[in-house]
Amino acid sequence: MIYDITTPCVLIDNGALERNLRTMQDRCDQTGTKLWPHCKTHKMVPVLKRQLALGAAGATVAKIGEAEALLPSGVRNIFIAHSIVRPDAAPRLKALDAHLDRLILAVTSEAQLESLEKVLDLAGISAGALLSVDTGLTREGARTPESAAHLAGRIRESKHLTLSGIYTHEGHAYQLTPPEMIPFVEGIHRKLLEFRDAVGGGLPLWPGCSITAMLFAGREAVEVVRPGSYVFGDLSLCESAPILPWEDAALNILATVIDLPEPGLALIDAGSKVFSSDRSAAGIFGRGRDHKHLTVSRLSEEHGFVTWVDGPSPAIGDVLHFIPAHVCPVVNLASEVHVFEGTEYIETWRVDGRGRST
Repeated sequence: MIYDITTPCVLIDNGALERNLRTMQDRCDQTGTKLWPHCKTHKMVPVLKRQLALGAAGATVAKIGEAEALLPSGVRNIFIAHSIVRPDAAPRLKALDAHLDRLILAVTSEAQLESLEKVLDLAGISAGALLSVDTGLTREGARTPESAAHLAGRIRESKHLTLSGIYTHEGHAYQLTPPEMIPFVEGIHRKLLEFRDAVGGGLPLWPGCSITAMLFAGREAVEVVRPGSYVFGDLSLCESAPILPWEDAALNILATVIDLPEPGLALIDAGSKVFSSDRSAAGIFGRGRDHKHLTVSRLSEEHGFVTWVDGPSPAIGDVLHFIPAHVCPVVNLASEVHVFEGTEYIETWRVDGRGRST
């Protein structure tokens, strides 16, 4: 049973996970779009196995270490969506490439490309390249169509890279309200097409964000979508957006009320080492799944501060489910997750890519 597990811990609702995986894959299948899910969210071999079995064409990862940890899933196509520049990456890329049918790497600037070329020369391998363009997040990527065209020309001159497409991360979508979402996606799509026209060659587009993936699937030139957090959901996807039903928040933090120091305040045994420091758009770290009036409004390392205005007060010893603000760092903080169907325990999964930040 759920409540027999020592808290704090991370729970996975198996039914909700399956619905989320199937809904995204069905959308991709219906629109002829390939799914390369971003595995930095789940970091787990069993989840990637399910994604591949349902029809995912490959996997996106943040770091080489995540790719290494997920190889036992049987994945054969991987895109590393991060700027690789260090020479010590060469032997790891060479070993990784030997396990894959297709390795794709990110090119984010001309200076980064020069370093990546040296890494690949040391590794003695070739790879596909996705050209990064900035569509408003102001992180990595070519800022203008002209600079993208110049960078594409440099990639086409590369000894080791083959220009395979254009990618972006439109993560600023998380700041939007639902009515703003469709105009936002249409605007990002127009920008991507402008970059594509400037670069030439009819390259495919690879946008990447859970909150926009359903809307990008099937649009002109969009060959691949790369959502990550859709697998589990969090307050960004189930409350702020929302694109997932509340009941499909597949990952919950289970915590115990350990003190009631004053009216309207309960302390739980899960702090920043469990929830992470990320807040939702509403400025909270979590919300009660079954008791929405309970909010995790403050954290210290080992304590969560649960507050409420209306509704019943929890009691010391109550074991509560919370939906976290941002699911990705929560998984990375956990060594394992416990999988349930209803209230019945199924199995425990190790977080295979935990801490793989290199």
